[in-house]
Amino acid sequence: MSLTFPNSSRSYDVAGQRIRFVGHDGMFQISFSVAADAMTRIQPNTAADEAGYLAAFDRSSSTIHDVAAKAYGRTHKSLYVLTAADFG
Repeated sequence: MSLTFPNSSRSYDVAGQRIRFVGHDGMFQISFSVAADAMTRIQPNTAADEAGYLAAFDRSSSTIHDVAAKAYGRTHKSLYVLTAADFG
């Protein structure tokens, strides 16, 4: 089965400075997070606050999901932290 993102919910983790979201591979839930610095690489004019990061995530969700799927395709772990380097 392949990784899908049927649930569009996401949340900002203030302590971890990242946006959390999940994907699904069949019945398995895979946890992802995107570091805040990656959001500013994807969307350079991102406001450095929760609302700004979440808005940038929403505008770039298909790119983020593509990068997440590539990471998952390489290693099939249950938790990933995507950084600015992943969006090279």
